[in-house]
Formats: sequence, C-alpha cells, structure tokens
Amino acid sequence: MLRLTWVQPEDLIGHELRQAAQDGRDPSAIAARWRAAGGGEAPARAGASARPASPGLRLLAADLLDELAALPSPSADEEPTDLDRIRPLCPDWPAPRPATVSPARLEAAWLGRAAGCLLGKPVEKLPLTGIRLLARAAGNWPPTTYFTARGLPEDLTAAYPWNRRSAPTSLAENIDGMPEDDDLDYPLLNLLLLQRHGRAFTTADVARVWLDELPAGRTFTAERIAYRNLLTGLEPPHTARHRNPFREWIGALIRADVHGWTNPGDPAAAAEQAHRDATLTHTANGVYAAMFAAAVIATAAAGTHDVHACLRAGLAVVPSGSRLAEAVGQAIGLARTHPDFDTVVDALHARHSPSHHWVHAVPNTALTAAALTHADGDFTGSVSRVVSGGWDTDSNGATAGSVAGLLAGSPAALPEHWTAPLKNRLATSVGDFAGTGFDTLAHLTHTEATRPCPGPS
Repeated sequence: MLRLTWVQPEDLIGHELRQAAQDGRDPSAIAARWRAAGGGEAPARAGASARPASPGLRLLAADLLDELAALPSPSADEEPTDLDRIRPLCPDWPAPRPATVSPARLEAAWLGRAAGCLLGKPVEKLPLTGIRLLARAAGNWPPTTYFTARGLPEDLTAAYPWNRRSAPTSLAENIDGMPEDDDLDYPLLNLLLLQRHGRAFTTADVARVWLDELPAGRTFTAERIAYRNLLTGLEPPHTARHRNPFREWIGALIRADVHGWTNPGDPAAAAEQAHRDATLTHTANGVYAAMFAAAVIATAAAGTHDVHACLRAGLAVVPSGSRLAEAVGQAIGLARTHPDFDTVVDALHARHSPSHHWVHAVPNTALTAAALTHADGDFTGSVSRVVSGGWDTDSNGATAGSVAGLLAGSPAALPEHWTAPLKNRLATSVGDFAGTGFDTLAHLTHTEATRPCPGPS
C-alpha cells in the first residue's frame, strides 16, 4: 500500500501540538481531545511510518489542525514573519559594504558545501551516542575525514545502522563524486531561479521554478506541505501556514546559500532575498534561520577571514527577542567558554532535544553557529564539529562547509582529502546540472552575483 508521508492530518497533528507549545500557544485541551479519540503522539522521526487512520480520526485531525492554527500566540509580536515587521526588531540591521566575490571563492564554497554534506550523510538520523561510537571505533573522533564502515564491529553497526539511503555512496570506501542530496539540489534550484528571474525574484517565482523543476516526491517536511498547498490552489505566504507543522524546521535554511553567495558584502540584501524564498514554506524562526545563514554567507563572501564577524552579521538580521536569536547567542557563548566541543554539544542537546525535533531550525542553527565559533572558521574543524554534534548532520555540515569554504578563499586552500573524492562532479536530478563540475557552478553563480539587480518589483 502506498502511503504518502508528511501530508496526512493524523501524521501532522502531533508535530503541530509540539509546535504550538514552542511558540507559546496552549494546546492542552486540543491534545486531550486527540488522545481521547485514540490519536497518538508525534512520530519520533519526521516521516515515520504509521498505520492509516480511520476516516473519522483523519477528519478529526484535520479539524484540530485548523483549531490549533487559530489559537492566539503570545510570541507573534516578537516573532513576526513579514519583513516590514522583522526589520524594526533588528536594531543593528547591517548596512551594505559593497564587495566582489571571485569564482575561486565561490568554487570553494560549493566544494565546502558538498564535502560537509557528504561527511554528514551516512550518520543522518543517528543518535548522538551512535555517531560517537561509530567514529571512535574507526579511530576517527572527532571526524577529520569521511566516515568508514571498514573494520567496525558488526554488533555496533547493527545497533547503529548507517543511513541506508546514503551509506552506499557516502562512506569513504564508496565515494565516487558527489551523490545527489537535497542540500545540493536546492542551491541548484535557486541558481535556476536567479538565471530566470534575477535577484528581484518574488516568492511566486520560487513556486513556479519548483513546479517546473522539482518533483514532489523529492520534497520533504515543510517543502512537501507547501508543494501540496500550491497544488490545491493556495498562494504564498498561505502555502507556508496551512496545516504545516514543519514551518519552523530547517528546510528554508538549506536553501539560503545562493542568496548569500550572490550578495557579497551586503548581508541585509542576502537576508531579504532569503526571506522571499523562505516564506513559500516557512514562518518566523524557520525564516529567520534562512536569513541568518544568508547574511553570514554574504559577509564571508566579501573576503573576510573573521567568522565571528560573519556570525554577528547573521544575528543582526534576526529579531533580538526571538527563540532563534536566544539559542544562537547561547550556543556561541558556550563555544567561547568550553575548550572541549563535546561539552558544548552535550549542553545544547540537554537544552533542545527534549522539546525540539532533530530537524527543527532552532537547535540546528545554534549548533552550526557553535561549531563555526569553536573552530574559528577553520574548514576541517568546522565540518568536523558540526557533524559530531548530531541532529541534521548533512544539512549542518553543508552550511558550515559553505561558510568555511568561503573563509578559506579558494579550492586549493581546502584539504585535498575532502575535495579529491568529489571528483569535480555532482549528481542531481535538477535541470541539466547532472554531472556538472563545481568549477562550472562557481562561474554560473559568479554571473548571477555580478548581474545588476533592479530591486524587487
């Protein structure tokens, strides 16, 4: 039986109950009604399989999702989604400092994103304990090269199985170019977006590119919900809000790099560009995470070697009273205080894991900021630390790798053991990019970065 995950109301209700509690709504009465009717709790993992609900239970779940959406949220004023309400809450909104970015620096960013993603792919979805045990058993802790299954005890790999979809192409012994991953597909989609519509694109333009180029089956969580909403006739920004409990998860953040790469020295413009992209699928902290990443990357693209200045630029575009700003600030403080990064990770997990899903934007953005801070922007140190911290390992590795690649400045500055296995070749089902080299992608990105931008219409 084919059962599409991430869209059925009975699968969404538990996640929406958790989201309601996080943004200050009181879901207790609705939760009690759901449990009394025989409904369960949120799946432990996004997309976890469950038995189909009865028609009555499915209808109840749909009604309760709408009731949850109507609950008043005390955090709404401090965590708006509209850009004209975000900016007044950012007292240090950054001024542009015009800069250029070279194709070589952009190639390092593409390579860094790919290598960081590839490091995290085989251990995505594994608990932190499993990641640590697997890497230590291989003599690779903290992980300073790609994961391997060679020589590992069978009982350990049975207890902590690699990500089955990724392991065949992402373990060190199997890597033959960069395999397809949504963390690379979305930058390619955004490159197509800029080629077709320029940096003045609208959120509706993002939707058009998705409908033209992105198969629905390759979308997940918030992106799948928004895609479904588009097909039912909803338009942005309602696509992000209607029955979408994943609207503060990490999906918009993993789409942000191109917006930073094409706005070197202008973190505010990068953040605004990321906002137009993100609001197709996300709200509030899910949008802020994308704006944060875009601003960090835009600052790094300008040629600085100071990762701490990049992170400050990222925080400058996030409302200071938001949950994301608080979490990132705390994570940076922990990274500055503790010489042992495992201690930082343990503190972050103690704070966030009980209340947040492992794909939520808040803990993952915090972990990425902590890793970049602790490694002082060093490439190997950044991707190693962020993947060693668990949660969404491939996405976090990709973002940290992109930033650290920009800071390194050129492909030659990246350690060869990370880049050589990529073979300057990317697998993808997006557009005509299959087999494209990272050097070619860098030149295409550079063209968009230097194209005049008239501003949003």
